[in-house]
Amino acid sequence: MSERFTLYTAATPNGHKVSILLEELGEPYRLQALNLGSGEQKAPDYLKLNPNGRIPTLVDHAQGDFAIFESGAILLYLAEAFGRFIPADPKGRSQVLQWLMFQMGGVGPMQGQANVFFRYFPEKIQSAIDRYQNETRRLYQVLDTRLKDREYLCEDYSIADIANFTWVNVHAWAGVSLDGLDHLAAWRERIRARPAVQRGLAVPGDVPAADLVKTAQSILTR
Repeated sequence: MSERFTLYTAATPNGHKVSILLEELGEPYRLQALNLGSGEQKAPDYLKLNPNGRIPTLVDHAQGDFAIFESGAILLYLAEAFGRFIPADPKGRSQVLQWLMFQMGGVGPMQGQANVFFRYFPEKIQSAIDRYQNETRRLYQVLDTRLKDREYLCEDYSIADIANFTWVNVHAWAGVSLDGLDHLAAWRERIRARPAVQRGLAVPGDVPAADLVKTAQSILTR
């Protein structure tokens, strides 16, 4: 196998984190798209790689087929393996990790629940929708404040930007607006313009994030 990595993924914000970083690194990888609707992520062979039965999972064939699950852990593994998109100095590294954990512990879980209750849950429970949309918006405001007078969340473009971007990029799917968050909106567009990000968002190609946003725009104008 010529590719060092195999990426098991689907077209979700967490999946796109890893495909974007691999594209930024210019590292060839074998793509294994999983059909989440049919439950391929729960297949016994896949659970041997990822016991949580979620995506993404990265397998490093150069390290004895070492499997890494959890998107934040994969970003950190790749950044440290290649010495890119994370600073080497302790303070700079800590800043990147702080904003990475902000996404993992805040933006992802809250926006994920907003997605569920706003779009998928069989009953419309307005109090739950409001709770998760409002908390997602609050977290967006934290990002917006951080991005005042700076291009990226830390000194340079990093895995912290990638992790937060993939969720903010599909804000409309959760029914959360970026109106009034000018710094965050400009940051989102700045990152979306990167060629590697555009390639990463097209992986695995079935539901590109840009199309998700376009489809959901009408939600915010009703």
